[in-house]
Amino acid sequence: MAQPARPPTGYPSQNGAGQQPYSNGPVQNQLMHSSDGQGYSPSVPGLYSHQTPAKVPPHQTSGQYNYSGSQNVSQLNNYQGPGQTLNRPPVAPFSGSPVQQTGPVPQVLLPALQNSAAISSAGSFPPGASPPVLSNWQYSQTPVSQPVGSQTSHLAHMTGTGSAQPPSSLSGNTNPPGNYQYAASPGGPPLQNSYMKPGSAPPPVTQPLTPLHPPARPPLGPPPVGGPPLIRPSTLTAGPPNTQSLLNSAANREGDPTSAASDGSVVQNSYDAIEGGGLMATPHPSPAPPNLKMNRSVGYSYPTLPPGYQNTSPPGAPGMQASALQYPDGSKHFHQPALGTNHLTASMGGLSLQQEGLRPVNLLQERNILPMTLLKAPVPNLHEDIQKLNCNPELFRCTLTNIPQTQALLNKAKLPLGLLLHPFKDLSQLPVVTSSTIVRCRSCRTYINPFVSFLDQRRWKCNLCYRVNDVPEEFMYNPVTRVYGEPHKRPEVQNATIEFMAPSEYMLRPPQPPVYLFVFDVSHNAIETGYLNTVCQTLLDNLDLLPGNTRTKIGFITFDSTIHFYSLQEGLSQPQMLIVSDIEDVFIPMPENLLVNLNENKELIQDLLRTLPQMFTKSLETQSALGPALQAAFKLMSPTGGRISVFQTQLPSVGMGALKSREEPNQRATAKDIHLTPSTDFYKKLALDCSGQQVAVDLFLLSGQYSDLASLGCISRYSAGSVYYYQSYHHKHNPVQVEKLQKELKRYLTRKIGFEAVMRIRCTKGLSIHTFHGNFFVRSTDLLSLPNVNPDAGYAVQMSVEESLTDMQVVSFQSALLYTSSKGERRIRVHTMCLPVVTTLSEVYLGADVQAITGLLANMAVDRSVSATLSDARDALVNAVIDSLSAYRSSVLSIQQPGLMAPFSLRLFPLYVLALLKQKAFQTGTNARLDERIFTMCQVKNQPLVYLMLMTHPSLYRVDNLTDEGALNINDRTIPQPPILQLSVEKLSRDGAYLMDAGSVMFLWIGKNCGQSFISQVLGVPNYGSIPQNMTHLPELETAESIRTIAFISWLREQRPFFPILYIIKDDSPLKSSFLQNMIEDRTESALSYYEFLLHIQQQVNK
Repeated sequence: MAQPARPPTGYPSQNGAGQQPYSNGPVQNQLMHSSDGQGYSPSVPGLYSHQTPAKVPPHQTSGQYNYSGSQNVSQLNNYQGPGQTLNRPPVAPFSGSPVQQTGPVPQVLLPALQNSAAISSAGSFPPGASPPVLSNWQYSQTPVSQPVGSQTSHLAHMTGTGSAQPPSSLSGNTNPPGNYQYAASPGGPPLQNSYMKPGSAPPPVTQPLTPLHPPARPPLGPPPVGGPPLIRPSTLTAGPPNTQSLLNSAANREGDPTSAASDGSVVQNSYDAIEGGGLMATPHPSPAPPNLKMNRSVGYSYPTLPPGYQNTSPPGAPGMQASALQYPDGSKHFHQPALGTNHLTASMGGLSLQQEGLRPVNLLQERNILPMTLLKAPVPNLHEDIQKLNCNPELFRCTLTNIPQTQALLNKAKLPLGLLLHPFKDLSQLPVVTSSTIVRCRSCRTYINPFVSFLDQRRWKCNLCYRVNDVPEEFMYNPVTRVYGEPHKRPEVQNATIEFMAPSEYMLRPPQPPVYLFVFDVSHNAIETGYLNTVCQTLLDNLDLLPGNTRTKIGFITFDSTIHFYSLQEGLSQPQMLIVSDIEDVFIPMPENLLVNLNENKELIQDLLRTLPQMFTKSLETQSALGPALQAAFKLMSPTGGRISVFQTQLPSVGMGALKSREEPNQRATAKDIHLTPSTDFYKKLALDCSGQQVAVDLFLLSGQYSDLASLGCISRYSAGSVYYYQSYHHKHNPVQVEKLQKELKRYLTRKIGFEAVMRIRCTKGLSIHTFHGNFFVRSTDLLSLPNVNPDAGYAVQMSVEESLTDMQVVSFQSALLYTSSKGERRIRVHTMCLPVVTTLSEVYLGADVQAITGLLANMAVDRSVSATLSDARDALVNAVIDSLSAYRSSVLSIQQPGLMAPFSLRLFPLYVLALLKQKAFQTGTNARLDERIFTMCQVKNQPLVYLMLMTHPSLYRVDNLTDEGALNINDRTIPQPPILQLSVEKLSRDGAYLMDAGSVMFLWIGKNCGQSFISQVLGVPNYGSIPQNMTHLPELETAESIRTIAFISWLREQRPFFPILYIIKDDSPLKSSFLQNMIEDRTESALSYYEFLLHIQQQVNK
């Protein structure tokens, strides 16, 4: 699989370490440039559909916030603290009645319909965010000075009647329908969206257009006659009574990535206006002077149109009278060279199904079904011209690559429908667009993408809600080809993954500096582990590689039973320690010098890091006040947001958040484990407060004793942080963990990071998203709040078919991540995927993606473990296999055959589910510590699919006979590619050496009779008996065998963000049991062998 090009050693810095050019710096006047992994990606700027009714997800299960991380909307509604979701007023159907005007009001021209909805006095929302009720997390509410007339003139008070709204089934919209609506022209039909004003020549694209009202016409009808109508803001006779007040109160919503402008200026970022993107996103409290430059914070806009285009109006351009907006007759004269979904009928008609995927496999007879290479995602059955534009499955994949037309068909297949995303993955090539126009659908706010249809040069149809939109003038010119009039060749329409440099309108406050706060446990227990030496040294080594710029800030807090702050004020000869012993009412002793500029205070910071490990060596303080320390960190970080990295080595014992041990070693094994849920909601509530202030908390747990990770993990889960767990960490007794911490901490400190992010996932009308999995907080129905986003995090969602997809040949899915890069740029990373719709059960099975299905089921099983019991979750996994194979047998197989039949596409399904049952998260038996089980559940919820599958079903290779045959050549290195073997002792030979790659750990098992040449030339010892008991490194020898083996292991390690320890084991090694535990196909004390499992499945299927 294509991996980011990385230097061969260790974990490269992804964020400006200077090892390779990254595309996160200023973009110099170019439309596109390729980002080498630095393009940041918190995604979701236009995820705020303001003009369509938000959908209520079907079948939401009520329940608490459970550990597992899937957040149903109904669960969120039960929580009455920060982050509370907004109850939406019902929206009335569109009746086409004109806006009612009562009373004289100043006459104002509305600049753009989709932007007219909500410029309110207090500010704006993040892209796509639904305006929340003003919560208690606010930043200071700076009153916005604005003339009264302009305050109200852009707010079209619409009743449910006059709004041009698409059907309520549109998915992916999150705004209260009653709040943002189109203004219909008086006495006219719903307004047609137009990005350009009529009646003027096209200006250079760097200038905003004088706001004028676009012509009103029915969505697909002929152009109207006459000039643009004027709209008067007025009190409307009907409508939701609190629309105005709700908008005003919600506008400055603190939980969103930004708040109202602090300078008191008019905030042009009301996301209704902003989300319009492009030309209509220009400030418009009052008509703008013709030459006013556009307010841009980063990047540059496109070059102005070449002279040949500037003064002439192409057919249908805004330079003509409104009545003369002539399109070519219908779309028959327009030939769209690029294939859009409007060409699918012809393209898909001649495609035959790939029958291999449907070939029945008798699992009891065909034992060698495991592919010898890593399993690839299935390719959707689309025309090749469309498929080549589709999103990379490493970033975005669906459990079913053939989408069932109805929920009934989906139910019949007994397979889960959902998406798995890795939205901020490091990419070696990322097109980055800098433009003053970000083209989006005016109804559902979808970003223009390769799967829209161009009806002609001037109109495009959204592939999610099917609204017809106008092509903005600027979008007609392609600076890459320097051609005018070919909008379908723009990079936005040629790339399924793209990043936009967002203009300042996509910010709710100026980008904050990157702020990193480190919180260290310095109790006696912590000092004893020696972790502080490793962490401080790694931080010293990587200070210059922290992602950021000249504004980067850093601070430190240590704690035992008291809290210690460190003043790093300029002019001090050494850091000054301030101790706060009142942990019941934590306060910040000296707020101005505790977070300091990294570049200006580097010497003091380095002094502190060198002295910290020695400062507490004599400490006898055994208590841990983690809760108060986190409260102090939160208070310190609230004004700016940022990242808190907390290092903890024991169960918190004093102050808020103190916990008691709940682990009973004798009951570790039972499936009736009752301690998977948090014992307190303190950490969850604090995490939600953090999320509201754009703070994420990453937890590093380095502990030999039970530390109640089920409770502590909530601080990271709901604030979009990460959890790292180093079991029994000790610098002397467990030295291999020291290297793991060093390598993973380096990656953590230097990888790219996005701040103040929000993400929204949209899908075609008729589909509905109802449950989310991952580390985040669901802010408003489907807007995921990600105070930090990192390239190593994965997400999953469950979907249903809410309305029949009749007459649709394809459906599309789009994720958008809006974030601030560490350089202070607002960016939007968008991924779009297109999949075919099918009507038969056999086609649904044909397109099943067995790895994605397994990954989604694993996420659902974590939820079930927490909300019910571990045994319920295990039963549900087994039933998923039984139900799907039963449905296949009864409804698809025409001839009933003996044995256990599965479609070829699902041949590995029973094997993968058995692997899940034997994984630490779900296994029974006395092996797993409770914290270890919880940590594995954390990984299931937060790992991208590729890593999750490796941890679930490890890869086994024979490595004593590596050759260059079929090898990869990467950067002048030859990487052998041995075949993957089945996970069974049957496949081991005492004559060989075998490498097992289990994701976060590797085992190199040496057979008793392994060849002498491998032992001497790779292990560097004379014979088998000389292999050390605790060997964890291969010596670098100048032999061909050594070079090949090390190259292969290094290549495997480089492809993941965590560092797998390599254990070299012999037959008598104590770790042999761990190695054998991963032999999924063999029987263990508490689990069936693969063959026994198949017999059990067959028995149930044949009932």
